[in-house]
Amino acid sequence: MSTINTADLKKGICIMFRDAPCLVTEKTFVSPGKGSAFYRTKLKNIKTGNVVEFTFKSGEKLEEAPVEIIELQYSYKDAEEYYFINSRTYDQYVLTKDMIGDFLPLLKEQETYQVYVLDNLAVSLRPPLKVRLKIINTEAGAKGNTVSGATKEAQLETGYKLQVPLFIKEGDLVSINVESGEYVERVQE
Repeated sequence: MSTINTADLKKGICIMFRDAPCLVTEKTFVSPGKGSAFYRTKLKNIKTGNVVEFTFKSGEKLEEAPVEIIELQYSYKDAEEYYFINSRTYDQYVLTKDMIGDFLPLLKEQETYQVYVLDNLAVSLRPPLKVRLKIINTEAGAKGNTVSGATKEAQLETGYKLQVPLFIKEGDLVSINVESGEYVERVQE
């Protein structure tokens, strides 16, 4: 198994913590004026679902969990479960709302996502840095309104609502920062 430095910790990465595979759900870098820097984290045990807060010293070495990352296509939702299919083997994997986490409002059917798999069971979705989604509902920008940084509300094809610049119109394809949930740019199809 490979080791990583605490500087490489990211939300969604899997590490071994107290002999159990854990998913990093939150990470905050703290650099006090006095003393050495550290990382404050929340770790979710993949097997039990328990969440623990832990502080790592800056520069500390951590062991990556023996999880496999598989590309799966999101197929459909049934009650509280989300079904993903491996397009090569046609194996089916199930994730719950908690396993998908904050990415849920941006999840789009028939898109391919990376999923962490441990012992042939899906344990978590690895969200991409950005997603491209279509605007399905927004007001028309007022002609002549050139206020710098002015925004309006728009609804994406997944139902997620966010603030976009006034020049964005229905049917536009936009890029969304997954971590912040904010508009990044308009993209060409």
